[in-house]
Amino acid sequence: MDRIAIVGGARLEGEIPISGAKNSAIKLMAAALLTDECLTLTNMPRLADTRFLGKLLKRLGVTVEERDEDGEQITELCAADIASSFAPYDLVRQMRASFNVLGPLLARTGHAKVSLPGGCTIGARPVDLHLKALEALGARIELHEGYVYATAPRGLTGAEIEFPVVSVGATEHALLAAVLASGETVIKNAAREPEIGDLAECLNAMGAKVSGIGTDTLRIEGVKKLNGTTWSVIPDRIEMGTYAVAAAMAGGEVRLTRARPGLIDALSDKLREAGVEVEDTNDGVIVRRNGARLKAVDVETEVFPGFATDLQAQFMALMTLADGESHIRETIFENRFMHVPELARLGADITVQGGEAVVRGVDALHGAQVMATDLRASVSLVIAGLAAEGETVVSRVYHLDRGFERLEEKLGACGARVRRIKGEPDEL
Repeated sequence: MDRIAIVGGARLEGEIPISGAKNSAIKLMAAALLTDECLTLTNMPRLADTRFLGKLLKRLGVTVEERDEDGEQITELCAADIASSFAPYDLVRQMRASFNVLGPLLARTGHAKVSLPGGCTIGARPVDLHLKALEALGARIELHEGYVYATAPRGLTGAEIEFPVVSVGATEHALLAAVLASGETVIKNAAREPEIGDLAECLNAMGAKVSGIGTDTLRIEGVKKLNGTTWSVIPDRIEMGTYAVAAAMAGGEVRLTRARPGLIDALSDKLREAGVEVEDTNDGVIVRRNGARLKAVDVETEVFPGFATDLQAQFMALMTLADGESHIRETIFENRFMHVPELARLGADITVQGGEAVVRGVDALHGAQVMATDLRASVSLVIAGLAAEGETVVSRVYHLDRGFERLEEKLGACGARVRRIKGEPDEL
């Protein structure tokens, strides 16, 4: 398995371009199933997760072509004909979000057989809300031997869907199915993440009729057919926030470009509170820390526009070197403190009490061998290694490759001493 080695102590100086958002790109790719015309996605990240979904879409009959034009990464998806409505376990298990092909297949063909999903082990993330939304739209759902069998031979019908809790995945799934349902669908208590807005705007460019974008109530007037379009994937706010924290951890000055500063306002506020300079620019942010000791800051994860759960591990790494005691409360996922024992191997002083971690800042971290447990935890260990004395080696970085594009290259361009140690191919 590959590992990443980091020699700490180097300040970061330079520019990091932000890639397209993984969490948006994979849902936009699934949207290609809704039309027999081509969907062309620009600003596409090249990640393990997009490759996984590309393999699944090819299995369903979609042609997937990747190319680069003038430095722009483009993926063209054409689903002129659906060759199969069967998404097998061996493909779906590799990435949880691939389950979201169920709704588009059902809306386009009237039937689908899709494996229940896998993904990161960061707690129970059941798909019952997804299935109840599809049932509300008129689908007949049966579960058998780990598969979802869904049918709607007369098509889907608009309905009112009210989620008991906010769910990003279920909101996106209901939206993907409802655009081809007859009549009006109203989704209440919808998630408001920017990636949902990106998906909705792309669907509208394809001929859908979605309103209420950015609010907790989405209205979808179903259409009979969608067309192809060209769409630029929104910048990745989690990558943007991760590199902002990395710059704060290592010190120096980093300009994050090809980004939207408003996507990480909650993080920027906490960084400023911790004593880090964050300056918004026209196409991103500048993050500076020039030797000043960090201040302890309390954080509670929330749905957007609150502090993102996907930045919790990274911020915890930062707080390990802050003056005082910080309290980090995780409200979105259970089991999302699995990075704590690994940070402790670097010398961090962290105590977990239920859904809250108490971080007591230490004078220094020290390099050690550590192991990644999930996508965001893996990059938190890299961030900690940037400031640790000596060398830190992070193993099981296939988690990291699912969500961060050219991480070593981007950090290395800013002066980080980071390298990949090649090993045996990972089993993903």
